[in-house]
Amino acid sequence: MYKSRICHTCIHPQYLLRKNKLCFAVFCIPETMVSNGSTIPQHAHAAISMEVPLKTSASPPEYIATRLACGSKKHAVINLFSRVVILASAVGGIILLITSKQTKLITIAPGLAISKVAKFSHSDAHRYLLAALCTAALYSIITGLISVLALMKPGGISSKLKFQFVILDSLLLGIMAAATGASGGVSYVGYKGNSHSRWNKICNMYNSYCMHVGTSIFLSFISSITFLFLVWINVYALSKKIARR
Repeated sequence: MYKSRICHTCIHPQYLLRKNKLCFAVFCIPETMVSNGSTIPQHAHAAISMEVPLKTSASPPEYIATRLACGSKKHAVINLFSRVVILASAVGGIILLITSKQTKLITIAPGLAISKVAKFSHSDAHRYLLAALCTAALYSIITGLISVLALMKPGGISSKLKFQFVILDSLLLGIMAAATGASGGVSYVGYKGNSHSRWNKICNMYNSYCMHVGTSIFLSFISSITFLFLVWINVYALSKKIARR
């Protein structure tokens, strides 16, 4: 038995680098062998395997590139889906608004009645809503096709295109929000009336007409919310890209 031992850490075949962990061996040898320069027997090694995690300051480039590509694809898919929602809601609103027409016989005297027609073109606010819905539908078709082309590219939607989407989506958001508010205000007066201005409500007589207009306003509100969501996700994507720089 050896009376004294000296523990050494040395480069050994067990000194390996695998999976970001540094493995090395610690073994003890007799002090007499160190002083005589004798060969260290294999049975004298009391091997202790140790694993020390290596601290890396950055992720592998391939991993970063994969994450960026997946994020760009996910953003492009959400962008395309949102534009499909805008197109569907805008087309639905257009159809309901154009078909909002109802004819009623209104009695003005005993035995005397006249025919009165209620349609969206009688209100400037409803015509403005129709123009805004047509603009949103056409815009969603164009930008949807651009999003499909971006999905086919490896990098997805570029930063320049996202910035342009933010500007144009904000413009369409303002147009749709203004049209929805104007048409909604006129429709509320038609539904409730205004006794101070002596404006009588008409939805108690033209219920089908009011139902069509009201549903069209609701769909235009959905389009406005979707435009707001598009602006938010594009600004968020741009801010993440700027932060990585």
